[in-house]
Amino acid sequence: MIKSWCPKIRYPVVKISLPKLSETSLILLVSLFITAFHNNRFFANITNAYSSGTYTWEPVTLIGGLHFGLLLIVLLILTTGPWVRWLLAMVLVSSSATAYFIDTYNIIIDADMIDNSLKTDAGEIRDLLAPMQLFYMLLLGILPAWLVLSTPTQPSPWQQRLYKRLASILVTGMLLAVAVFSYADFFASYLREEKILRYYSNPIAPVYGAYRLFESNSLYDQPQALQIIAPEAQRITNDKPKLTILVVGETVRADHFGLNGYSRNTTPLLAQQTGVVNFNQVTSCGTSTAYSLPCMFSYLQRSNFDKQQAKYTENLLDILAKTGVDILWLDNNSSSKGVADRVTYMDLKTPALNPLCNPECRDLGMLTKAKQWLTQSQSQSDKLLVLHQMGSHGPAYYKRYPKAFEVFKDTCQSNQLDTCSRQSIINAYDNTIVYTDYFLAQSIEWLQQQADYDVAMLYISDHGESLGENGLYLHGY
Repeated sequence: MIKSWCPKIRYPVVKISLPKLSETSLILLVSLFITAFHNNRFFANITNAYSSGTYTWEPVTLIGGLHFGLLLIVLLILTTGPWVRWLLAMVLVSSSATAYFIDTYNIIIDADMIDNSLKTDAGEIRDLLAPMQLFYMLLLGILPAWLVLSTPTQPSPWQQRLYKRLASILVTGMLLAVAVFSYADFFASYLREEKILRYYSNPIAPVYGAYRLFESNSLYDQPQALQIIAPEAQRITNDKPKLTILVVGETVRADHFGLNGYSRNTTPLLAQQTGVVNFNQVTSCGTSTAYSLPCMFSYLQRSNFDKQQAKYTENLLDILAKTGVDILWLDNNSSSKGVADRVTYMDLKTPALNPLCNPECRDLGMLTKAKQWLTQSQSQSDKLLVLHQMGSHGPAYYKRYPKAFEVFKDTCQSNQLDTCSRQSIINAYDNTIVYTDYFLAQSIEWLQQQADYDVAMLYISDHGESLGENGLYLHGY
């Protein structure tokens, strides 16, 4: 045996002695911490909404107290059993994540926003990651979660803990009732006139949004037979087959489109085209791709559109396909959101299929793939090409176009938009439309070369985007 003569090194150990707390006290402290530090935007918007009043602190105190009381009751009900501290830790971490997005982009986390995030892809997720998000997660989520897990709780019989829980819920509920009754006029006005403010309460609003999404999808979404629409639909044949390109844009605002009279000429090439018809009074179905895209291809009107109904109903592509139209959906976005589930679909957000990736896969690569498809096609039937753009998807607008298309200078080179000037954000966003203009012009030029077909192209964006108006960014609001 060889005896080691190396001296032992003793590492310093920092030991934090935390006082024992009851479960109820721990839940109360967590509720207070989340209310105070995870709701910066919530309180800022309350202050802005009531800034014309004499006492701004009064609505902040009343609404903040209501939020704290409701959160306390929710946590007292949901965080039970032997996993109380782990459940509280999970709430802290998840709430810190939503707090970052709410504070940074002034957005609300509702059912549609959660649904949209679940249907995104890795590329879009990477564009949303930022150093400040790590700061939020560490300081407001992981560190307090560690403290919660390290805090010893006072042992007591489960009956005693249950009674204390019920008593806390009852007392909190009574105090909230007294406050609401005492300030009934204020709260009635708040609920009636400032409806949007409640959607900023974190994590109550995101939890409610997740519940609404679960209720509408997971629990009640039973597979149904596909509802047939227009069974008598027939394709009219002409001397030449038709070749149509349908370009589905991404996040392009009508008021930033040059053809609509925008002060900047963001569509110079389209403006030079003959035979272009511009529809300048078009409104999207919603503010997120997950909602707007299925609506665009549905027979349902905007007023009565329902995603679940549309999921089990034939859409435009289904009707065209059953009449004999050859359809190809090329996607440089996250997905077709179920629209192209029953037609030929190709994901172009990969260098294996898109020849123009550097590393961002460009929309123009879809046109290259479309040319190959048409050349290899043996059918003389009518053809529809759907090209789903990455377009102007934020927040990393500067990634959406090659450097040669940076017409408007001093652009925001970050995905953390609150660190950029509003003008630099608009500059980068407008450059994305300049690149879309080039993409559309190239598509038209290629169509004009197809002498064997009657050709047409239709471009329409799925929804718009907020560019810092009232501190609001991105879409899905």
